Amino acid sequence: MNRISVAIDGPSGAGKSTIARAAAKALGFLYVDTGALYRAIGLAVCRKGYDAMDRQEVISVLPEIRLELRYLLDMQRVYLNGEDVSELIRTPQIAQFASRVSAVPEVREFLLDLQRDMAARNSVIMDGRDIGTVILPHAEVKIFLTASAEKRAERRCAELKEKGQDAALSQVLADMAKRDALDAARAVAPLRQAEDAVLVDNSSLTLEESIQAVLRIIRKAQQV
Repeated sequence: MNRISVAIDGPSGAGKSTIARAAAKALGFLYVDTGALYRAIGLAVCRKGYDAMDRQEVISVLPEIRLELRYLLDMQRVYLNGEDVSELIRTPQIAQFASRVSAVPEVREFLLDLQRDMAARNSVIMDGRDIGTVILPHAEVKIFLTASAEKRAERRCAELKEKGQDAALSQVLADMAKRDALDAARAVAPLRQAEDAVLVDNSSLTLEESIQAVLRIIRKAQQV
């Protein structure tokens, strides 16, 4: 079977990672969570005590960064300079850092080759915010996955609490609105739906229904 690339874009909290991971497992594809890569860079900047809004400070960290994606029991693990930071990058603070560093052109260029190389060598499902528009503009399947802000906040709040982190719904919703605004307004690769992407609004769908909706779209493309 020919290699196939699937690009799933959408706002924070839409369930992209969970749904993409499950779909990739069902299809035997490689799953790549590109947002985790930006979060890892955000973590590196945060640890330096640098301002993520300061382009020069962000750029100065890049030569010191070595990123790896490893897979353990079908789960993607993110390594920053040899350290597994998969859990450390999932905090609201690092999410804000990730959104800001992702607006730096040099950061996006730093990650571009890594992401495209993965797609060139494997059938992949890659999720993020500019996969179908910038990273894999020629992907065979493009999906824009979204949900209402309230539903996304509820899901993220539950996820954080499950990990033992304090999470007030009002604060999560406020953080998400801020992240949405940053992602949509950035000059470089803003969050937007690709013209040829299929829109999937999963506000009223269960997780399993969302996974099946995505699988139907991919399998239909495989039959063409």
